[in-house]
Parts: sequence; structure tokens; C-alpha cells
Amino acid sequence: MKTVGVVMTMVCAIWLALGLGAAHAQATRTWVSGVGDDANPCSRTAPCKTFAGAISKTAAGGEINTMDPGGFGAVTITKSIRIVAQSGVAGVLVSGTNGIVVAAGQSDSVYLEGLVIDGVGSGLNGVLFNSGASLVVQNCKIFGFTQWGVLFTPTNPGKLSISDSVITSNGSSASFGGVKVIGRAGATSISGVINRTLLANNANGFLIDGTGGGGISEVTVRDSVATGNTGNGIAATSAGTVSSVVFVDRTNASHNGGAGIAATGVASAAAILTNSNVHNNATGLLASGGQIGSFKNNAISSNTSDGSPTVILPLN
Repeated sequence: MKTVGVVMTMVCAIWLALGLGAAHAQATRTWVSGVGDDANPCSRTAPCKTFAGAISKTAAGGEINTMDPGGFGAVTITKSIRIVAQSGVAGVLVSGTNGIVVAAGQSDSVYLEGLVIDGVGSGLNGVLFNSGASLVVQNCKIFGFTQWGVLFTPTNPGKLSISDSVITSNGSSASFGGVKVIGRAGATSISGVINRTLLANNANGFLIDGTGGGGISEVTVRDSVATGNTGNGIAATSAGTVSSVVFVDRTNASHNGGAGIAATGVASAAAILTNSNVHNNATGLLASGGQIGSFKNNAISSNTSDGSPTVILPLN
């Protein structure tokens, strides 16, 4: 009898251990709802309230989905994750802080879709990417931040993609704006693309910056519009030998208070234009230390000062 009692005690202990483990297991897919509760398991039938509540219950490489409109709060991402909102308004409303911070591992990928990220005029950065392998921003609206709508500043090689998004009314001074890419020490290469995106009414539209101590940075801005920014529409800058290049393809840079397209600092900062319009800016093309290459298929006109490219490139 004593032996049976010992066995039963061990079995019960195992069951309890298994139950406890299951209670803390992370799901591949979790859910948030405007009427959810972070005490819930974040399942389809018992959703969480916030992204921060859901991310701790979502496995690396998993996905957080929104069930309905709501304000889901700021979140720090430390692993591969997808946050997807395909119905209603999925809001991230912050004041005096960052909206979404990515501090992930060197092989981690982060995907954000369908989010409305609002800094209400006092938030710092809409999306701050400090580390990770890649960031995709798809069909998002980012506005009202005092620094940058998206600040991509990794310490390891990284890739950035922004598509079908609106990034507007960001940057409280000439040092900030819509999107900035700047690699830091360890970021030996950065590549990216901005597709079908509006960069409007920011302090600056887009800046690729080689002064952070990283390596080669190359970003393509394609089928996009940079307009109404108080500073430059699209710019590249660098120092020393660090290469910082923006390729501008089928894009409009217009009505900006600074230059439509700028390349400043040193010769390793470059902007290369094809099939693009640059008009009604204070300066059309500004090459101040940097280089601007233009294929013979761009329209540079109606600027206060049109400026000129430093290199005319042949069409092949």
C-alpha cells in the first residue's frame, strides 16, 4: 500500500508539472481585441487587450492578429514576430515615448501590417529599430512623432522594407522627420526599399545617413512621393569613407522647403535618379560635398533653384 501511495504521488506531481507547463506554453498565433484582457491566454476565444500582453504569450516566429478595432498600446519586440491587423483600426497611441521598439536578435525578422501609430505630437519615434535582421512595414500610418516616424538604426547587417504606407507630420526640428536609416558600428551593410509610400509634411522626408559608424547603406525609394516637408524631401549624407546611397526611381519630390533631392557631406554620399520628377522645391538638386547622378529621363523644373546633377548617367 505504501508503494502504491508513493507511485500515485509521483503521477500526480507529473500531471501538475505538465499542467503548469501547458499553462505557460507560447502559441504560434495569438489574438488581441479592443475588449480583451491581458490576463487571458490570447486565444481566439479569449483574446488579450494589448500587443505587450500578447507578445509574451506568442512564440518566436509567431503572429499576433487583431480581431476588431482597438488601441493596443506600445510594445517592445525582442524576437521574430508578425503583428498583423487586417480589419478596423489597430492603434498604437503613445505620448512621450516610442511606439514600437525592435531590440531583436541578429537573425530575427519583424513584420508590421495595418497599424496606425500615433505619437499625438509628443511621442519620440513611431518605429525604432535597434537590432534584428529585418523590418517590414506594410500598409501602416505613422504620424505625430517628435523625432522620426521610422528610425532604422541597427548594430548588425539589416534590411528594411516600407510599402504602401503614409508617414506624415513627424519631426519637431530640422534634425528629424519621416524615415531615417543610419547604421551603427557592426552594421556592415544595410539595404532597403521604400515602395508606394507617402512622406509628407514632416521636418524631412527620407534621410540615409552614413555618419553612424556602420558600413555600406543602400536604399531604393520607388513609386513614392516626398512632398510638403519643411526640409529636404529625399537626402543622403555621409562622412569619411562610409558609403550612403539612395536610388530614386519613379518618384516625385515636390513642394519641399529645402531640396527635393540632396547629397551632402562627402563624395560617398550619393543620390541616383531615374524616371523621377523634382519640382516646386526651394532647391531641386542639392549636391554639397555629395554626388547626384541623373539618368536622362528625369524632370527637374519649377524649383526656386533647379540645381544640377554632378554626373549624367547614360541609359543602357
